[in-house]
Amino acid sequence: MRPSDPWGGPKSPKSRRTGPYTWQVIAGSATLGLVVAAGAVLAAGPWDRGQRKAERALAVAADRTGGAHHGRPTPDGPRPAPSAPAVLHALGTAAQDAPQDPAGLRDTLAPLMGAPALGGKVAASVIDTATGEQLYASGAASPMTPASTIKIATTLAALSALGPDHRIATTAALSPDSRTLTLVGGGDPTLGKAALRSIAADAADALREDDRTSVRLTYDTSRYTGPVLHPISPNENIAPVTALMVDEGRLDGTDRGPAPRTGDPAGDAARAFAAELRKAGVEVTGEPRAARAADKARTVATHRSAPLSALVERTLTNSDNDIAEALARQTAIAKGESADFAGARRAVTKELKKLKVPVAGAHLADGSGLDRDDRVTPALLTTLLARAADPDRPGLRPVLTGLPVAGFSGTLGGRYREDSEGTGLIRAKTGTLSGVNSLAGTVVGPQGRLLAFAFLAAGSRSAAEAEPALDALATALARPAR
Repeated sequence: MRPSDPWGGPKSPKSRRTGPYTWQVIAGSATLGLVVAAGAVLAAGPWDRGQRKAERALAVAADRTGGAHHGRPTPDGPRPAPSAPAVLHALGTAAQDAPQDPAGLRDTLAPLMGAPALGGKVAASVIDTATGEQLYASGAASPMTPASTIKIATTLAALSALGPDHRIATTAALSPDSRTLTLVGGGDPTLGKAALRSIAADAADALREDDRTSVRLTYDTSRYTGPVLHPISPNENIAPVTALMVDEGRLDGTDRGPAPRTGDPAGDAARAFAAELRKAGVEVTGEPRAARAADKARTVATHRSAPLSALVERTLTNSDNDIAEALARQTAIAKGESADFAGARRAVTKELKKLKVPVAGAHLADGSGLDRDDRVTPALLTTLLARAADPDRPGLRPVLTGLPVAGFSGTLGGRYREDSEGTGLIRAKTGTLSGVNSLAGTVVGPQGRLLAFAFLAAGSRSAAEAEPALDALATALARPAR
């Protein structure tokens, strides 16, 4: 059993308070229940200006695909969440001041931890986010392969290092003689064709001002270094990791989940940009080629990505591997490390240490969790979630707001069906590799307190068997003791 305070040292009176954020999460869950019960349909998407609107995800009934390695949920949506009355009851009582009973929690979770579907090894951590108290631990300090739950570490480190308002810039730079235009990648994997069109229009205006109607085109990917292929590549779950790409290098028009990927995302982006320049009235001579922007080249067009908060939410909701690897490299750049897999590992680890989380035994081989060499502990994941819930760290909040909602959004959209007590009440990041299954997130407990949990399993025979067993563990945290 770990000490009751994973922060280390004595708890201050401030650390013991339930805190306004716990109420916000409870209220958000209650709002979700009310929206579902009323059958409301809202039009806005889940990443509106970077502020998570998870309650609206249920309205996008046709948009229920999962992320990489998590399959595609069934198209039929859940019925009104049975959890809603319990949340509303908690709001109307003083139950949020009551402590969780660790002994009762052990009695509840122990038999579920032994489910054969979870395989030969299962580790877990459950903490109260307001106090940091360890409510349940079983191998909580044991490093295990986390699969995509490692994205919690990646996204939190990026927010901590860069801030939620940071945007990734893609630019066009014109050489001093105005003869060569360079598309400079900043590392935004969500760059789209509309953005290229806008950059091309601004670049064309600058060329006309210089009385130029033709230009040579180059493209610069030097912001990232090292190998572009992930150790599992080529793979439909991730494109080559490069500082310049369009729509994550996808070739089938999708925006999430596995997809055929181009082997040359930067070259494809440059060719697409050349086509937009021609539409804007600029002749592009020859084929685009890879080259750094000329010395003293001036920036004539800039496109900035969505805020980092929105990218984090999208990463977690859809288990987006391409954005996760980009965020890891952006963190590396911010921390003065090389923008490659090794530098990203050092930078993310350094940022987690700065946040004083238990990194002993952790090995962050990549940012997405696709690498089987990744290792984290359940205690690390729950402490990260508690950091994100800290009222004094509002910049980390998108880690919580981006978590899929049980039965409604992202990679949990097809789990926790209408008969589950966890539907609408659990928000969690999923993780799945062959023989590896994990679930880490938050739940409002029966006392109305926000709990963080992490369950990591290895040796399972199939995800179809292991996922319901993990869901049962999380659901048990929301259920009053019997």
